[in-house]
Amino acid sequence: MARPQNDIETGRIEAGRARLVEVACALIEERGGQALTMQEVAIHAGMSPANVLRFFDSKEALLEAIAEFWFRPKVVMMEEVIASDLPPRRKMYEFFARRFVIMRDAYRADPVAHQMYIELGNDHFETVRSYVDLADHYLSMIIGEAMADGFFAGLDIDMTLSLINQMVHPYCNIALMKGMMDRLSEEKLACIIDAMFDGLSAQDRGAKGVTGLRAA
Repeated sequence: MARPQNDIETGRIEAGRARLVEVACALIEERGGQALTMQEVAIHAGMSPANVLRFFDSKEALLEAIAEFWFRPKVVMMEEVIASDLPPRRKMYEFFARRFVIMRDAYRADPVAHQMYIELGNDHFETVRSYVDLADHYLSMIIGEAMADGFFAGLDIDMTLSLINQMVHPYCNIALMKGMMDRLSEEKLACIIDAMFDGLSAQDRGAKGVTGLRAA
């Protein structure tokens, strides 16, 4: 049975969009995001500018598709971890470690391209903000599971989320990761996660129990 015409057209559109994202990514890795224009993408894709607009009606729409392409494997990974039956401690480690390995391997494969994507993300942060928020949403789900098991006593989810993000920042921020790559490892990350689960709570153990800062 022949495929319905609308399914064929949808497939063509998806293939065309994927082709343009592939071309745009190659241009970004070669020249950086500042040099990316719809006309240049059209030329390298072998299309007319008018044809490109059939798939993306603006540069912003193309950038959104590039962001979706870049974050896709990370989102899939996060969803797999969330859906797993791992205990919260192990789940949190996998949540950060798997993303770290993806970004570390990409950096090692092509440091220049890595830098180009850092600059593109900085220039268009509003485009990638939803993915940052999604990661926080999934992390909050893991925190909620951990709290149900008695961890992070006395803290609410928002405070715990903020504290954890500060502690693991080098393992999930590609810009910060670049300058620390040779000092980051899965083994160190595991120690950080264990320290969180073993000690992170609202209890005052003496660190802030002074009237002012002073030398030891």
